[in-house]
Amino acid sequence: MPLRTIRLELARNAEFPEGSPARGYEFRAPLTDDGTLDHDGWRGVRESCTVRRFWDGEPDEKGFLIHTRGKRWMFHYDHPGEVDDHDDPIFRFDRHHFIEGEYVSITEHDGEQRTFRVVSVR
Repeated sequence: MPLRTIRLELARNAEFPEGSPARGYEFRAPLTDDGTLDHDGWRGVRESCTVRRFWDGEPDEKGFLIHTRGKRWMFHYDHPGEVDDHDDPIFRFDRHHFIEGEYVSITEHDGEQRTFRVVSVR
């Protein structure tokens, strides 16, 4: 199953009227022909489905794209000794088409849901 590298950057909002290319996520995942996440394909390559959260002024966080028993997609980060409050649930991730120019909503560490734009799929 070939993996794609998807880059998401913060979309425009009140704080960043032009968005921010210095805030976002880059992750690897298998996609179907129409650009949606391939859950069956993910099962066979889940260890390779990594994520990097980059945020200006903060160190990068690295983790994995996971699918929970509750059928939710999340970015999971390993923070030894901490509660899993650093996981980032992704709103309707299974319904999104990862095509340049599309938008995705992610609930961040601080509990705020932010919108990100798909800037590249390679």
